[in-house]
Amino acid sequence: MRTWTKLMTALAATAIVAAGCSSSTTPAPSAPASSSGAGGGTGLSVTSFDSAFTAMAQLTSVTTAGKGLVGVILPDVTTSARYTAYDLPYLTQAFKAAGYATTDFKIDNAAGTTTTELGIAQADITAGAKVLLVDPLDGPTGKSIQAAATAAGVTMISYDRATFQGTNTYYVSFDNVQVGEKIGAGFLQCLTDWGVTSPKVYTVDGGQDTDPNAIDFAKGYNDAVWGQKVAQVAAGATSKTGGATLVGEALAPGWDNAKGGTIFQQAYTAHPEINATIEANDGLAKAVITVLKGAGVPAKKIPTTGQDATLAGMEYVLQGFQCGSVYKPIYLEAQAAVALATYLRAGQTPPAALLNGTTTDPTNAATTEPAVLLTPVWVNAANMEATVITDKAVAVADLCSAVGADVCTAAGIK
Repeated sequence: MRTWTKLMTALAATAIVAAGCSSSTTPAPSAPASSSGAGGGTGLSVTSFDSAFTAMAQLTSVTTAGKGLVGVILPDVTTSARYTAYDLPYLTQAFKAAGYATTDFKIDNAAGTTTTELGIAQADITAGAKVLLVDPLDGPTGKSIQAAATAAGVTMISYDRATFQGTNTYYVSFDNVQVGEKIGAGFLQCLTDWGVTSPKVYTVDGGQDTDPNAIDFAKGYNDAVWGQKVAQVAAGATSKTGGATLVGEALAPGWDNAKGGTIFQQAYTAHPEINATIEANDGLAKAVITVLKGAGVPAKKIPTTGQDATLAGMEYVLQGFQCGSVYKPIYLEAQAAVALATYLRAGQTPPAALLNGTTTDPTNAATTEPAVLLTPVWVNAANMEATVITDKAVAVADLCSAVGADVCTAAGIK
């Protein structure tokens, strides 16, 4: 997933975007703010943002009061389609709607290379960045960037993946434990809807080795299904409802979908009794579905789950190979991130209704940081039209050409 140092200079001037998952979050009524001062947009909250970006205009006076560059660094172009397709254009739109000049922000993509991501951050700091908005490729890279930011007196916002280091770091994402809870609840409902009897479950976790968010996702669905709010559950556990038994659970290193598919293939070969699965995102679900299809498993026979509400995920939901997916409207996350960055750039205190929670290091409960926590949505065939289709997160033409117009019509998609 990582590319090489020679890309560093070129990518530091390139505005592209890519993919990934999220970080650990624990909701709280309020969280500490960065600094003093009053400004416009004081009524902003996590519920202020919409698909028309109308709330961002409230920030124009705060933008005018601020100085310095906001440097945005996105991680890669391979783990998810979201960064190129959504984060880049939505972040750009949010900055412009908040009154930023094009010289006051820049958006780069590390193309999967840790040294490139750190190099872009260092270049932004040298260029006078006041705030860095970074989706770190992994924990060590995030900490290296945060250390460089601290040394230069630059505020860092971890975007989508948390960085647990320093005293001037913030977090913007969806509530990751809640994401996992929704995956787990959707899975349990699917067992009933698909008539799965005596479920023998295998779980493919995300990259807990590199991404603290993956730990929180697992805590969420393991709590919902097994009643154990932990990153890994031992084989033999039984579910709170539905009579399910866990055959095994393993993580896909670095969120590598191919490795996740291989892990599941080996497990399914060793345990052909597996008749239900839980996956941490749509990419891993696709890898598992590929194995199941190769084994001749028909639709609505062995459930899979996911998150990110990708085109492929929505296709599998309509075709009956995936129960659903957690949808995280990226246009909300982009606006929230730009809003927080704008207050911090101006040295003003973000509204408590915007900075509405804290995130906790899943490996050290004593380490927390202020966070903007947004609410995810479970999407299945019943509400796909009202969510990802209405938001244009998935193009109707692409979806319906893949699954067939009759399938779309049956789901109320038009």
